[in-house]
Amino acid sequence: MGLIRHSQSHERPATDEAGLAVACAIVALALVPVGLYAGEPLRPAIFFVSGCAAGAAAILAWRRHAARINAGESKTTRTSSSTMHSEADIVAAMPDPAIILHRTMGVTTYNDAARSVFERLSRGQALEYLNRDPEFIAAVTGVFETGQKQIARFVSPNRRGQRLLATVTPLGDSDGADRSVTTVLITVHDESEQHRLLAMRTDFIANASHELRTPLASVRGFIETLQGPARNDEAARARFLAIMAEQAERMTRLIDDLLLLSRVEEKANLKPTGEVDLDALLKDVVRAIAATAAERGMSISIAATTPQLLTKGDRDELFQVFHNLIENAVKYGRDGGSVKIESAEATDRSKNAPRRIAVTISDDGPGIAPEHLPRLTERFYRVSAEHSRRIGGTGLGLAIAKHILNRHEGEMSVDSVIGSGTTFRVILPAR
Repeated sequence: MGLIRHSQSHERPATDEAGLAVACAIVALALVPVGLYAGEPLRPAIFFVSGCAAGAAAILAWRRHAARINAGESKTTRTSSSTMHSEADIVAAMPDPAIILHRTMGVTTYNDAARSVFERLSRGQALEYLNRDPEFIAAVTGVFETGQKQIARFVSPNRRGQRLLATVTPLGDSDGADRSVTTVLITVHDESEQHRLLAMRTDFIANASHELRTPLASVRGFIETLQGPARNDEAARARFLAIMAEQAERMTRLIDDLLLLSRVEEKANLKPTGEVDLDALLKDVVRAIAATAAERGMSISIAATTPQLLTKGDRDELFQVFHNLIENAVKYGRDGGSVKIESAEATDRSKNAPRRIAVTISDDGPGIAPEHLPRLTERFYRVSAEHSRRIGGTGLGLAIAKHILNRHEGEMSVDSVIGSGTTFRVILPAR
């Protein structure tokens, strides 16, 4: 009711003025014939009154017309201002970079995220200054001309290798008979992570196929030889069968590691809840690798620790982590060398931080060149592919260890000096 009364209070003056103007006009017109038939003494007075009435009617009509114009301009201004505020609020609320671009005025509004994509972004900036990528410019100009939404992919000039997808959407009404739009909304989505995962998946399939194809080709070749020229050669048969068994074992190890990696990735978001005694676990791992170390004349020592070190985790998975790391130290170390294992509560932690346990595995082998260290945990990455295949490596051991430690909220780092050896350091949360 308050709104209705308020509206009526503004309508009444305009209505009264209109009625008064009509009344004045009627009076002016009615006095004209009266003045013509009146005598000389009254005629000037009647025409004077008629003229005043006509003037009053004209003034009142002009005031009403001016009020209508002012009201229309005020409404247009309020509507335009409201639209601009609405667009700015919508753009600011978008999580992805967003820009509103006008055909003639350039950039009208944008959000903070857009600054990370378009360098030196500012209002009033023309399209050519946003980005000079041909596909991006063609998409924006195409929307202005056709009114149809378009997309464009381009590489960010601000961040090296950042792959972006721009979606250009028409806004508002078209302008003129050609139906071209005047304003567009540009939103940008970062596709770098999807592209990286796609490249990783492609590389993984290619590497896995190569690792399986090589032993399969070898086995197939020996089978054809045994079926043909060496059919009756007992010595060749025994030698070829031994090689075929070795290649079959290599494929079995690779498939087992692939399946293990897949299982670990499936449980990546499931945090383990068990309790593991790291001292007992490390001793079990050393016993499992003792025969391999003895073949190379290597010694493995475990430094005594006090008190007992417990961590929260899956024992089988942590066994796999340390088995891979210690076995690598034995396989890639020097003949007659040594492997040292130490575990203790981590000291490099800030005050009030959770307790953590550090396990270091060091060998005195040939070491690893610095350029290889950042890529050691990549799938199928090898410092020396020939040596790795010769000793039975699949190139997945450190990748498996990394994924298991991620699930256990752990960390792994590596330091190496050429000619002096390599040290792997594993950090796990203490129970």
